Amino acid sequence: MEPREVDPTDERVLERNYDYAQKNVRILAIWYDREVEQMVELLAENDVSLSANDERMFGTYYRSVRRRSHV
Repeated sequence: MEPREVDPTDERVLERNYDYAQKNVRILAIWYDREVEQMVELLAENDVSLSANDERMFGTYYRSVRRRSHV
């Protein structure tokens, strides 16, 4: 049986990786080789809640992306 490829943008994988990155968007962005804004967008679109620290820094943008993606 061939190993299954994991989609790093899958909601569960993304949430687990955010936990591994100590709930830090900047670290996660480095792991995913993306800009911080792109990482916030990906988290918002997948309903992955931000840590309190990331909420303070990116909360306004995160909420605007969530509103757009849930319309």
